[in-house]
Amino acid sequence: MELKLQEIQKPDEMNFILGMSHFIKTVEDIHEAIVQTCPSIKFGLAFCEASGPCLIRITGNDSRLKEIAKKNAENIAAGHTFIIFLENGFPINILNAIKTVPEVCQIFCATSNPTKIIVAEDDNGRGVLGVIDGYKPKGVETEADIDKRQKFLRMIGYKLG
Repeated sequence: MELKLQEIQKPDEMNFILGMSHFIKTVEDIHEAIVQTCPSIKFGLAFCEASGPCLIRITGNDSRLKEIAKKNAENIAAGHTFIIFLENGFPINILNAIKTVPEVCQIFCATSNPTKIIVAEDDNGRGVLGVIDGYKPKGVETEADIDKRQKFLRMIGYKLG
């Protein structure tokens, strides 16, 4: 078995979700969950089949985001993984809907940070072991940091008052 780090290739501020599922209808069910939950969100989704023809299945409502999803799925190339790239919304807007899709087994990450995927490969295939999401902590937040965080959340509309 060989371990590899696969860096997610995307624009700096773009959010994505990486997860694992288990069935061919995943691509359609996640697509429906996204548009039913947040119709204004733009997204591209790629799903790596792990049996049968072992194809990368692609959907979405934005051709550029579909291409980014396809390229990253090709790079990760781990069976039953899916990756979604988003614009006009955040993972928090659709994450619970995705988690309720019956085929979805796990969410590895939902982030806009620089991310590396830890992939294990053997003679049969590849699997995701985990992710390195962003950077390590630089310290503990101060009262000023708490105030800044709370103001930011209210500024972007995620908290009241």
